[in-house]
Amino acid sequence: MYASRLIVDFCNARAPVCGADAILDQFGLPSFCVTIFRLPATRQLSVLSMLGLWAVLTLIGAFYAMWSGYSGRAFAATLTAFAFLFLIMLLFAARGAESILATRLGSAGGHLLGVAVFLLYLIYALGTNTFAILRVATAAGLIFLPLALAASLERRPPGAWQDFAIIAGIWLAVKPFPNPWGFSMAYWLWPFPGGRLAYVMTVLLCVNVALAAFVMLRRLNGIGYSIGWGARWGFFILASFLVFACIAIPLGTGMHFVQFEPQVSQLTSLPLTALGILCFTAWPEEFLFRGLLQNLLSRASGSEVIGWMGASILFGFSHITNLGFPNWRYVALATIAGVFYGWTWRKTGSIFASALVHAAVDTTWHFLFRTV
Repeated sequence: MYASRLIVDFCNARAPVCGADAILDQFGLPSFCVTIFRLPATRQLSVLSMLGLWAVLTLIGAFYAMWSGYSGRAFAATLTAFAFLFLIMLLFAARGAESILATRLGSAGGHLLGVAVFLLYLIYALGTNTFAILRVATAAGLIFLPLALAASLERRPPGAWQDFAIIAGIWLAVKPFPNPWGFSMAYWLWPFPGGRLAYVMTVLLCVNVALAAFVMLRRLNGIGYSIGWGARWGFFILASFLVFACIAIPLGTGMHFVQFEPQVSQLTSLPLTALGILCFTAWPEEFLFRGLLQNLLSRASGSEVIGWMGASILFGFSHITNLGFPNWRYVALATIAGVFYGWTWRKTGSIFASALVHAAVDTTWHFLFRTV
């Protein structure tokens, strides 16, 4: 079974797909040729395998939380919201799940998913006794405004300004700009338990919203939202990681941004830390910046290279608030990292592959280097 990706190219590149120019002309777009090339065959996890993976990971998280002393109604409500948001995030990556849901539910599935996510937030708010009208209204806006924008596009081709507005809004919800009041919407929306899960829960909610908007409503192709393995993926992932390391380590130390300082005492936490980075940092960011942003920029510009470089630069600038604003050293290194993540996504057609590189970089940084 092959994964197909549409590449918009100039007309003199290859023979167009039958009728493609006529379709594009109906939308008033420039006369580009749409060509299809096939990526290597991939083995993707089935729905049952994904359910098993979800059950194992959720139980690990639940047992760790109970071992840490959490229990009671508030814990149960938080675990329920987390488990189902996490389930949706993983289930869409299962083999055939996206097409089955899209075929059976159509665009209504996007709105149903939005309602389900909102109900899960209500379960959390009521169960943790943190319910407040303003909080609930903010959560509703965060969920339903992007869906309304996506629904307003109807059959318009990918790359409209609304698409980019949705992506920008989702990113700002996760990583807002610094402000003099030190306000964080994530910590305000998810105050229990002490804001410790604020980032994770916001990420899960935003991933679910993005799935509803772009997969169910916009029916965007070529995202690569799957968990599996393909031919030569090991080479692409390892090559991307090693070449980036050869650039980033001397550059980062030369800029006095990082310093080699292995955290040997923390190595016992390596498996759980690496898994957390993969699930809640690397996967969501690769979905947003490669599967959506690079994908849409490539389509809007008619060039994969422009989409690749544009998404890499924006990925770099999205880190400008990390560890103090403005952090230009972080921007530079994140931009270079984005180039390699984007290359891996282009070569494999999967955000899972680029997320593995991303997670390997972040995990290596966490355990072997100290930020100066």
